[in-house]
Amino acid sequence: MTLHACLEHPLAFGEPVPLLHLKTPANPRFALGSLAGRWMLLTLLPKDETARGALLDAVEKASPLFKLEERILTLVTPAAFEAAMTPRIKALQARFVTLFDEEEIAYRAMGIPVEDGAVFVIDPGFRVLAVFRPGDAVQAIQLFARLGTPDTHAGVPLLAPVLTVPRVFEPEFCKTLIDYYQARGGMASGVTRERGGVTLVEQDERSKKRFDCEIDDAALRLAAMKRIFWRLLPELKKAFQFEATRMERYLVACYDAETGGYFNAHRDNTTRGTAHRRFAVSIHLDAGAFTGGGVRFPEYGSRVYSPPTGGALVFSCSMLHEALPIASGKRYAFLPFLYDEAAAELREANAGHLDPSIGSYRRSAPEEGMEGDDGQKAAR
Repeated sequence: MTLHACLEHPLAFGEPVPLLHLKTPANPRFALGSLAGRWMLLTLLPKDETARGALLDAVEKASPLFKLEERILTLVTPAAFEAAMTPRIKALQARFVTLFDEEEIAYRAMGIPVEDGAVFVIDPGFRVLAVFRPGDAVQAIQLFARLGTPDTHAGVPLLAPVLTVPRVFEPEFCKTLIDYYQARGGMASGVTRERGGVTLVEQDERSKKRFDCEIDDAALRLAAMKRIFWRLLPELKKAFQFEATRMERYLVACYDAETGGYFNAHRDNTTRGTAHRRFAVSIHLDAGAFTGGGVRFPEYGSRVYSPPTGGALVFSCSMLHEALPIASGKRYAFLPFLYDEAAAELREANAGHLDPSIGSYRRSAPEEGMEGDDGQKAAR
């Protein structure tokens, strides 16, 4: 029997799963939404010890069903049960994702009393397909076993809602940016995270292997921003009805096959220091000079997106995306973020949550046109 008729507010068919952060044995703030792009059996363990044991027995017997790239089991247990569950969880965590819900936020967000628990079948787009009582776990697993590949879950081919705009940078300007990088070299690029309410950057080669070069030359920064203002922003407004007025970051990035360049699935706006970001831009500087690479959006299938040299790939910062590993050569890209005046206010309000190593932000008065982090402007 499904739960929707039995509980007051459980998430139901077609509804999106909240993008929660929960504790794992290795990560105090694991992003549940980073697992999108595959079928998930999201199991909120019940309070009753006998019911918990029976549920774990059922999923353990079904373990051959779970394959990391297609089907995954996620176990969520309240912190109150953590001590009692530790021996069993340790035995399971090599095969399943185990999460500890210290404040029962997952139970509240999913609309499930912590006493009852539930089993959710989640689709690759991170939306609910079905919800079951813990005692009906076998039926949930039977449904799970009948599901097709993630790419076919919608019944029709899916395309990510991204924008590809060719000819934003001309080939000569692309070469200028690559030359700038090669003359100065890149620094290992970190991952932006939130620890104790503070946004900071950590080095984590398991998640990301990229080298970045910040552009310090004011004339070169302005030249890049003007091209984006005149050539990209009109297309962004036409496609998404969004008027960007601010640009964050003047950065040439390099994904190098020799060092295993990649960036695992992530979203670009999940910390206080990045919440203002609205659209990410990836402008290829040397398409054809590398193999592999490209960007994938797991919630929308396995298709890989890769703009031409000088072309931009633009997408919402809320979308899960990954930069796939480079197989050979080097992939150079210019990687800014775009936002508007409302987001600039949010950025300024959140500036107090930035680690000092990141710097600070103070919003200037809005003007017509577009402004970069360094105060330079492009206008019509």
